[in-house]
Amino acid sequence: MVDGVRCPWCAVDDDRVVDSRLAEEGGAIRRRRECLGCGRRFTTFERVEEVPLWVVKRTGLREPFDRAKVVAGVRSACKNRPVSDSDMEELAQAVEDALRSETSEPTSQQVGVAVLERLQALDDVAYLRFASVYKGFEDAGDFQREVGLLTKMTEPKRR
Repeated sequence: MVDGVRCPWCAVDDDRVVDSRLAEEGGAIRRRRECLGCGRRFTTFERVEEVPLWVVKRTGLREPFDRAKVVAGVRSACKNRPVSDSDMEELAQAVEDALRSETSEPTSQQVGVAVLERLQALDDVAYLRFASVYKGFEDAGDFQREVGLLTKMTEPKRR
């Protein structure tokens, strides 16, 4: 627990906790505090500091995981497809959560595979678009092979 948070009004670091509650769906604790110097109340939040997620590139360089990059890649694959922005954000969050549960230093290949797995469930066309860039398709045969794999993995549509 944090002791002696500075009052935002008088800068005294002597206070008492008046109320504590869970916030942000359990991701933080919200505390109402009363300054023992001036008597005014203020709110503080306590959160767990996340361990940074570092992506190891093919070259061996490491860079911080950037969820915005995942969303941007998925957004271009989903262009003109019936996929909402919130679906893309959820996919990126699911990728980050999955990677965090496995390791603190995933490879760029693990990131790409995690995106492909989730994109396949979201939209087949977007999956093929992403796979064509990620897997470096060079001709129509690569598309045919991937479509063949995709149709083997999905259930036939019921009529």
